[in-house]
Amino acid sequence: METIEKLKVLSADSQYDLACACGSNKDDRRRRGLDGKWLYPVALPQGGYSILLKTLLSNACANDCRYCPLRSDSNVRRCTLSPEEVAGVFMEYVRRKKVFGLFLSSAVIGTPDHTMDRINTVARLLRGRHEYRGYIHLKIIPGASDAAIEEAISLSTAVSLNIETPGRRHFELLSGKKDYERDIIRPIKLMGKLTAKGTRFSKVKCTTQFIVGASEETDSEIIHYLSGLYTRLNFKRVYFSAYQKGLGAPDIPGEKRFLTNPGEQFMREHRLYQVDFLLRKYGFNEGDILLDRGGNLRLDRDPKQVWADSHPEFYPIRINTADREALLRVPGIGPETVKRILRIRREGRISSIEDLGIKGKRAAAAKGYVIFE
Repeated sequence: METIEKLKVLSADSQYDLACACGSNKDDRRRRGLDGKWLYPVALPQGGYSILLKTLLSNACANDCRYCPLRSDSNVRRCTLSPEEVAGVFMEYVRRKKVFGLFLSSAVIGTPDHTMDRINTVARLLRGRHEYRGYIHLKIIPGASDAAIEEAISLSTAVSLNIETPGRRHFELLSGKKDYERDIIRPIKLMGKLTAKGTRFSKVKCTTQFIVGASEETDSEIIHYLSGLYTRLNFKRVYFSAYQKGLGAPDIPGEKRFLTNPGEQFMREHRLYQVDFLLRKYGFNEGDILLDRGGNLRLDRDPKQVWADSHPEFYPIRINTADREALLRVPGIGPETVKRILRIRREGRISSIEDLGIKGKRAAAAKGYVIFE
């Protein structure tokens, strides 16, 4: 195949990996370029959005991950780009000012380190030959050596490795070739160590992704690992991908347990993202996330609302005197609204819900939990 034809195939196959900047609102959704490549919006530190070129180096995978449509025994059109092809096409996009950066992943071509060498070669070409100093997000391949991981981090703005499941037991239901501790946990711990505060690579961002519902995991197990990734391993973002029926092997374990109603699976993913925001942005900890007897989040209610309704003694919050942490516990009020509240309070008093700049359902939700003394 010609380079552009291969890139169309591989950029389409990269859609299954969410561990970069993409989301669910209109500004975050991916789109196809005119030449078939997937382009992903990424939030910029100074505000606003720009575009990432996202592709696989290869979809010819040696692994057997049962949830993955690119697993070794699946019948898909296989192709591989050379590092020079990827670097050349990307720099053409840069010259035309079509993209902000590159997200490069790959199926496992033979061995993890052989694949990592090809991925790292793309970054070496961009940083060296092309003198590119912009955004590069590289995928760490499960089972890669310490040296390969450190080189990838040294060349990147961001790196990611998918944790896939919370724990060995669930992982072994999905893969017979990979070892959870050796191929997943060991490199994730190394990534966290190499990018910890005060280290040489502290500015490099680490992310990961759970495949939700392919195995038999509970939300409690995912949340426990999620908390550890943030509090102990210096990871900046965790993504969740609801397993979709038919993408993987026909007898995948989670199909019987979770996939009787596909809508519920996507709502489960949504609730996990809400928990992620509570842990990262709202000052909640793992113990604040309330679950049902089966260890799962309620699908019919926001986890922040569940906490509020379970702690009536905490409310009402005095809007003119409460600290930031208390304000963040109010349903309908988020970090930006809290900033606005604190700013208004420096100049005067808040007398009504309308002063907060929130409307509709958010305003209705907050009214029952605050007082304007």
